[in-house]
Amino acid sequence: MSKLTNRFEQALVYASRLHQKQTRKGGDIPYISHLLSVAALVLEDGGDEDEAIAALLHDAVEDQGGVETREVILNMFGIRVVEIVDSCTDTDTIPKSPWKERKSEYIKKLRHAPASVNRVTLADKLHNARSILKDLSIYGDATWDRFSGGKSGTLWYYHTLLELFLETNPDSWLVKELNRIVNQFEITENRE
Repeated sequence: MSKLTNRFEQALVYASRLHQKQTRKGGDIPYISHLLSVAALVLEDGGDEDEAIAALLHDAVEDQGGVETREVILNMFGIRVVEIVDSCTDTDTIPKSPWKERKSEYIKKLRHAPASVNRVTLADKLHNARSILKDLSIYGDATWDRFSGGKSGTLWYYHTLLELFLETNPDSWLVKELNRIVNQFEITENRE
C-alpha cells in the first residue's frame, strides 16, 4: 500500500465539513466517527488511497447534497472515487423509495460489484454492525426502534448482506468479522 497523500487529507476535511451537523442514529456521536472507522477498516484491509477516500465520502451523496455533492467529489477526487461512492449509495433521490425495496435493489447491485466497492461496503456494514451490537448491550431491544426497517427488517438486511458476502468473499477477514458480529445479534437477543 502506498502512503496517503494530501488527497486523503482533503477528503477528510471535506467529509468533516459535509457531515459536521450530522450525528449517528439515536445519539449524539459525531457522524465523522463512522467515516473515520470505515476508512480505517478499508486501510487495514489493504485498501488504496482511492478506496480510503471513498470510505470517507461513502454517505456524502446520499446524506449531504445528492447529485451536486457527487459532482464535487468527481471534480475533487476523480472518477474511480465517485464510482465507488455511487456503488455505496442506495439512493440519491428525494423522497426515497420504500426501505425494503431500496435495500433489496442495493443488495442486487452488490452481487457483481468490483472488489473496491465490496471492501468499502464491507467496512461500512461492519462498523454499523459493531455500533448496533454496542447499542444492544446498552439499550437492549429499544436499539431497533431507530432503524427504518425496525428489528425484523434490520436483521433481514444484515443476514442477507452476510449471505451475499459469505458467497462472494468468504476468505475476507472483514466478512469473517461481520459474520461474528451479526451472530452476536442473535446471542444478545436471546439473553433478553
